[in-house]
Amino acid sequence: MSNKVRKNAVRAGAVVAATTAMVLMSSPAFGLTPDDGDDPGPGLSVAATLGLYVVTPIVLFLVIAGLVIVGDKKSGKQTD
Repeated sequence: MSNKVRKNAVRAGAVVAATTAMVLMSSPAFGLTPDDGDDPGPGLSVAATLGLYVVTPIVLFLVIAGLVIVGDKKSGKQTD
């Protein structure tokens, strides 16, 4: 095995090891044990989840893009 291939293999192994260690350290050890004061409340329905995480960002993007287009047309500048 050439020196360059060996160096790349060691680098890839180090990245995989570091990523695995970070993922394992960030996982909740007692995620299912409720703490004092926890009050999770009711879950979201499918429609509410889609509205919150899909529809709302798309609508906000379209509103902002529309405002930018309207502002650009009012300024009268041509960008070619």
